[in-house]
Amino acid sequence: MASDKKPIIFSIDDDPQVLRSLKNDLRNAYKSEYRIFSTDSPLEALKSLPDLKKQGETVALFLSDQRMPNMLGVEFLEQAKRYFPEAKRVLLTAYSDTEAAIRAINNVGLDHYLIKPWDPPSEKLYPVIDKLLDQWQNNYIPEFHGIRLIGYQYVPKSHEIKDFLAGNLFHYQWLDIENDERAKEWLTLHNLETKDLPLVLLEDGSPLVNPSIPELATKLGLATQALQETYDVTIIGAGPAGLAAAVYGGSEGLKTLLIERRAPGGQAGTSSRIENYLGFPDGLSGSDLTRRAITQAVRLGAEFLSSTGVDKIEIEGNYKKLTLKDGNQINTKSVIIATGVDYRKLPAKGADQFTGAGVYYGAATTEANACRDKQIYVVGGGNSAGQGAVYLSQFANKVHIVIRREDLTATMSSYLIDQIKAIPNIEILGKTEIIEALGHDFLECVVLENVETKTTRQVKADSLFIFIGTRPASEWLPSNILLDDKGFIETGKELKQYPQFKSIWKRQREPFLLETCQPGVFAAGDVRAGAMNRVASAVGEGAMAIKFVHEYLAEV
Repeated sequence: MASDKKPIIFSIDDDPQVLRSLKNDLRNAYKSEYRIFSTDSPLEALKSLPDLKKQGETVALFLSDQRMPNMLGVEFLEQAKRYFPEAKRVLLTAYSDTEAAIRAINNVGLDHYLIKPWDPPSEKLYPVIDKLLDQWQNNYIPEFHGIRLIGYQYVPKSHEIKDFLAGNLFHYQWLDIENDERAKEWLTLHNLETKDLPLVLLEDGSPLVNPSIPELATKLGLATQALQETYDVTIIGAGPAGLAAAVYGGSEGLKTLLIERRAPGGQAGTSSRIENYLGFPDGLSGSDLTRRAITQAVRLGAEFLSSTGVDKIEIEGNYKKLTLKDGNQINTKSVIIATGVDYRKLPAKGADQFTGAGVYYGAATTEANACRDKQIYVVGGGNSAGQGAVYLSQFANKVHIVIRREDLTATMSSYLIDQIKAIPNIEILGKTEIIEALGHDFLECVVLENVETKTTRQVKADSLFIFIGTRPASEWLPSNILLDDKGFIETGKELKQYPQFKSIWKRQREPFLLETCQPGVFAAGDVRAGAMNRVASAVGEGAMAIKFVHEYLAEV
């Protein structure tokens, strides 16, 4: 995003009376569109320029007196150009120094000189400054103001940080050290080297060298520690089901804690376009839906704990004790497990080697800009794969969708199939699978195999996005929470089919519809056995789970 700070006009003069007069005249004419910075020391002014640059400030014009102690005005203007090369430079000089000023125009690229005194300013100051500022504005592109991430494109840690920032809805600028001169300038400005990458520059200009995700989350102000000793309901997972549960839990007065190990929104949050969600006829992005839901949940009183997962659930009487990955523990009266599903790993040889370095699971919106004019392969035939391909087609030269079936009709919504057919740079590779990923430090090629004839061919692939099947994020659960044979959490009456159910369940009543075999522990959304894999369905289950939480809490 562009900076919302006004550009700066910087004036330097060692004579306090002249400086005061200059500052007043500049403010009278330009304060509505520019900020006026003034100092009587060229050395102090030079010292301040690196910090201004780090903070994302922009200088439109330097105006410096020529005769100053320690440094001539021409010297100052020449050195200031290193930090703000696009700024206009004006020398303020006495009549006797006009020859030096004229030489400076030719030798150091001075834009103009002004003779002291400049009275009246309406005739001798403002016309010159107006013309120079108009010229500057014609070429001015506002400086990005926000988080910057500098790194190597095909280093997994760079992708991890990009994915974290995007998933948590932080706007950032990615600078590839190999292809962007600005990245090298920022390293030099901070006296850092390429071995320090990836580098995160926060909005205030402070650097984080190769930060861990928890460190970055803390620096960005995300809560990583619970505020209360005990909660009425703790929701694990901030996908659509978890977010809906947090909204309803908070709005109905429950002490509600929402915990997310990676980023809110789940797989839906990474979707470039959700077109079949009720009430949004033009569709909305997953990030839009996530941002609205998080804002709503927090406004209604839910507490959101980010960048930490739950390692263990222990049942202690009517209370549940959650142990987080950082070792902290949380006491809660009830739990809603809404951890959703993860994409399955691609079984192709070499794919694991390039994960985060050309091979990505989901993440189409995160890496799309790096796909400009490149050959991209998308594996998967479901809606998430289709949405990813449509989005990537706006950047890539060609997007190839690889599927084992002959076509998409059995696995993808018809509206998406119609969109894909209308996009000329998307190609469907039916009856095909990827059996090998090749490259040196990053992905360069893939080997395609026809599933019927077993013939193979090697093709150039700049990036590979995988959207194949899903596996429930339930591997961390204790053995006393029953799962089906695919790892999904069983709930409600379906629990009765398991021989061990009676030895676990010790209540007179039957489990509620979304309740697991542990009283007060519920499951909602895609992680639950029998759930419908749709955003609206997950939202409905999240809201419904809060109803059952109320009924459970009335018992204890």
